[in-house]
Order: sequence, then C-alpha cells, then structure tokens
Amino acid sequence: MTPATTFAGQKIALFGLGGSGLATVRSLLAGGADVLAWDDNAGSRDRAREQGITVTDLNEADWSGFAALVLAPGVPLTHPEPHWTVGLARAAGTPIIGDIEIFCRERASLAPGAPFVAITGTNGKSTTTALTAHLLRHAGRDVQMGGNIGTAILSLEPPAANRVHVVELSSFQIDLTPSLKSGVGILLNLTPDHLDRHGTMENYAAIKERLVAGADLAVIGVDDAYCAAIAGRRTENRIRLHVEGHGDAAGDYVCADGTVRGPDGAVIAEISGVPSLLGDHNLQNAAAAVAAAIRLGLSREEIAAGLKSFPGLAHRMEPLRRIGPTLFVNDSKATNADSTEKALLAFRDIHWIVGGKAKEGGIEPLAPLFDRVTHAYLIGASSDAFAATLEGRVAVTRCGTLEVATETAARAARTSGTEAPVVLLSPACASYDQFPNFEVRGDRFRDLVSALPDENAV
Repeated sequence: MTPATTFAGQKIALFGLGGSGLATVRSLLAGGADVLAWDDNAGSRDRAREQGITVTDLNEADWSGFAALVLAPGVPLTHPEPHWTVGLARAAGTPIIGDIEIFCRERASLAPGAPFVAITGTNGKSTTTALTAHLLRHAGRDVQMGGNIGTAILSLEPPAANRVHVVELSSFQIDLTPSLKSGVGILLNLTPDHLDRHGTMENYAAIKERLVAGADLAVIGVDDAYCAAIAGRRTENRIRLHVEGHGDAAGDYVCADGTVRGPDGAVIAEISGVPSLLGDHNLQNAAAAVAAAIRLGLSREEIAAGLKSFPGLAHRMEPLRRIGPTLFVNDSKATNADSTEKALLAFRDIHWIVGGKAKEGGIEPLAPLFDRVTHAYLIGASSDAFAATLEGRVAVTRCGTLEVATETAARAARTSGTEAPVVLLSPACASYDQFPNFEVRGDRFRDLVSALPDENAV
C-alpha cells in the first residue's frame, strides 16, 4: 500500500466505496488524514462498515473544512450532469481529485524521479500496460502494475527510485488528476467513446492529451487524426508510432511486416510469431511498450526475450484452443466496433459470435471487413439491429445465447471444409444484457470451448 502522507492532518471527503475507493480510504487513513466517506449505494456503505471504515453522509457534512473531495472515477464529474458531491465541492471551493492524483503527489514528495509509465488510449491500453510491465519484470526490475487495469494504484507499493510503476489510466482518471506528470506517457489512439461522460469528442481528446502533455517522454500513436494533431503539438521529447498502411503520417517508430523499426529503418523488435500479439493493432501496442522499455534502460536482447514470453491478457484476442484446424479466440473485451475491427483484421474465414448491448453506431463501421466473415452468430439484445445490418452481406444465424452460438459455430466451422477457420467471440457490444461484465462473458466462452469434444466427435 502507498500511505497518503501528503494529506496528513487534513480532512478529506471521499465519495465512492468500490474497490479503488476502499483502497483510497485505507491509504488516506494510513497517511494520517481524517476521512469522511460516503456512497449512494447502501450495499457499498455496508461493505465499508464491515471493513471498519466510518461512513458519513456527505450531504450533512460541513464542506468548509475539506482539503479535497476524492471522487471515484466512475462518478460523473461533468456529464451528463455533475454528481451532487461535485456541486457541493465546487460551492465550497474544494478541489476535486482522484486516487491517481494522490499517487502523483506522493511520488512528487517521496521520489520525484521514480520511474512512472502512464498509458492511455481508447483501445489497446490494457495489453500495452501488461506488456510493458512484463518486459520490465522479465528483465529483473521491481515493477508495480495497476490503475484502470485492475489493482487500485494506492494498493501498490510506494514510489521509489528503484521501482517502476506501470499504470493504465482511463479518461475518467485523467480528468481527476490535475498534477499528472509521468516519466513516460503513452497515448495509443483515440476513437469516439465515453461521450456520454465527456460531452464531445473534442473534450474527450483534450482530457486524454493531458497524459502526454505532462510526460517527460511522450509516446503517441499517429494513425488517427486526433492523436496526429496531439503529436503535432508535442514536438519535443516525443516518439510517434505509425502502423504502415493504417494512416498517412510517417512515424519515428514504424510498425510493418511483424516488426517495429526505428527512424533509421533498423528493426528494433520482432513481433511476428508471438501468439499473444496477433494483429496490426498489437504491433502498435508492442511498439509503445518497447519505446518505454528502451527509455527505462532495457537492452534489445532483454526486450526480445520478454516479447517471446508474453502470455497476453485474458479476453483480448486470447487464443483458447484448436480443435482440428479450427482456432477458438476469446475477444470478449471488444465492447465496441473499433475493438472488434482489430480482431476481424487479424483473421479470415471467421465464424463470428457477435452481439449484446449495442453501442452507438452498432457494427455498420465494420462493413468493409464483412468479407472476412464466413458466418455470423447473433446473441443478445442487439440481434434484430445486427441482423438488419448484415442482411445481404453475411450469412446469419440468430442464436440468442452464447451457449447456442458456441455450439453452432463450432459445428459449422468443422464442416466448412476450409483450411483455417476461426470461431471468434468479438461481440462489439457491452455485456450487460446477459452478463455482469465482459470478463464473465469471456470466462463463460472459455468454459464452453473447453467442454467441446475433440474433432472426431464434434
């Protein structure tokens, strides 16, 4: 744990008692702060009390004495409208921050030069975070990984000169971190997402830009217009990443033919043949991780060894099993069309399990890739809308549930007579119509695939 010593003796309001909120309360208390914590959800309040945390209704608190409101990242700061605690804090002139800001203040106080890699982007940030941490660990470094990828940042060990923090940040977290300044800041890409929370794409992009604007070294993917513009504004201590064939701008690191090449054209890293890094998008992810690793002193030999041993992340183009020639891939993390695009680009002869709670725009943006799909198996609430989109373009079977879709797709792939069929769960949708989250959805698919009989009995 990282005790929040920079708040010692101060009175802090905290709203949001989920996992990161509870970790933040413990950190603040360990650092000597006086914490008044609340959550609108009674169950969350009860769980906090069970852990010995005092819960106080912030509606009835005296806001004049608070040094800060620590807001959970899932709580609206601006859109669709500010949470009621935000209104009270602003009326009292109380700064509104998040747990990442507390970490940044601790780093500035304890070890200002401590290695700190901060990673964001609409897609790919979890893979890049995990890969960066893996490369460093494989080379023997003391690595702490957390943030949006799972472990609350204040649950990690404190910043230190010989310890590297590799942290994934969402736009919500960046918005609550006014003093964000990392050693290496990585911005992978930007496509429309979370606009219900940020209002416009321009505002969303501006929030993401803060991560690289304050970094000692900015690593920026330039294959979309928003990131290319951001890279144009950050002209010093900057590395641009460009996937050949996916944009118009050249990059300092060019990703092509399974390799990452430097400005002189020399191969920096070889990615082809790493099963956990399939697809051109993972070339960009790997290039960003390699850039961070080089900045932190890893040799090319150490990087090559780390890449070969990277196991990948669950639910992100995760190869599960082969049954005969058929490969089963779990891409449950693909909750929007842009994420699913990466999976469709990585394969052909795809038996595509798709659907759930649809995002704005549905799957129409994927139309240029429909020729890669042999058959689509529709699940969830989006079935009617997706059937209409696919009509006349892709053969469709309405399956309703993931169980029916997996069995149907496996049977069809086996009898297709093609050399390398792929049964791909890449829903392009949120999971909430049938599953609590994408992890549960992906775990269920993994179990279903594990239970399938061998080729001769399918």
